[in-house]
Amino acid sequence: MQKDNCPECEEPDDMMTTYADAITLLMAFFVMLLTFAEYDVPAYQEAAAAIANEIGHGEQDAQSDTQTLKIDVEDIVFEMQADQVVDVKLDTKGVVIDLAGGAFFQPGNAKLNEAAVPVLEKITNMIKAEKFKLYNIEVGGHSDPSPISTEMFPSNWELSSARASTVVRFFGTSGIMYEKMRAIGFASTRPKVPNYDLKGEPIPENQQTNRRISIRVYPMSIAEQAKFNIKVDLKSMLKDVTVNSDQGKSIEAGDTAVKIDLTR
Repeated sequence: MQKDNCPECEEPDDMMTTYADAITLLMAFFVMLLTFAEYDVPAYQEAAAAIANEIGHGEQDAQSDTQTLKIDVEDIVFEMQADQVVDVKLDTKGVVIDLAGGAFFQPGNAKLNEAAVPVLEKITNMIKAEKFKLYNIEVGGHSDPSPISTEMFPSNWELSSARASTVVRFFGTSGIMYEKMRAIGFASTRPKVPNYDLKGEPIPENQQTNRRISIRVYPMSIAEQAKFNIKVDLKSMLKDVTVNSDQGKSIEAGDTAVKIDLTR
C-alpha cells in the first residue's frame, strides 16, 4: 500500500540536522577567522549595535559605549569651542582624542597651559565614568622634527614622553586608576601629516598639526580585564590591611595611655 504523501507525514529531522550542521560549521569558520584577523573593536560594536537595534525593531538606541564616548567628547569640545585644537575620531581599537600641543602646553615645555585645563577636566570626567572602567587609556606624545636641546629636554624624545606623562598624571590625580594607563613618547616618528614638501622644505602648518598628544581609549581584552580585576582586588585588600593596621596601632596607643594614667 502506497504511503500518503502529506505534510503531516513528512519527517523534518533530516532537514533540521543538515541545517544545524551547516550553522555549526559556519560558526567554527568565523571563530577561525576571528582568531587570525585583526580585531576591529569599533566596527564590531557598530555591527552588534545595528543587529541589536534591528532585533528591537528600532525601539531602543543600541549605540555602543565606544560610539557614545566619541559623540559625548565631540559635544564637549563643541560646547567649549575647542574644536580647532581637539580632534576626535575612531580607529580600529577605540576612540582617539588628539590635543594640539601648542594649545595645551607651553612652548618647549611639558607644563599644561592654564586655559587648556578646563577642557582636559571635562574629557577626564567623561572617560572616568563607571561604564569605561574596563577601558585602557594610552597617551602618546608627538612632536615635529625641529630639534630641541635644553637641560630638561635634550631631545624631542624626552619632551614628547614628558607631555604624555603629564596628561597621565592629570588623569591619575583626577581619579582614573593608573593600572589601566600608560604614557609613550614617539617624538617625530609618527607624523599625522607630512612635515616636509616634495622639495624638502618644512610645512609649518603640518608641523603644528603633528605636535600633539593622542589619547586612545579602547576596551580591554578578556585577558586584560581579568588581570585588571586582580590588580583592583589586590589594591583593595592592601588598603583594608593598612586601615586595620592603623586602627590596631591606635587601639594599642590608647591602651598604653590608660595604663600610664592608672599608675599616677
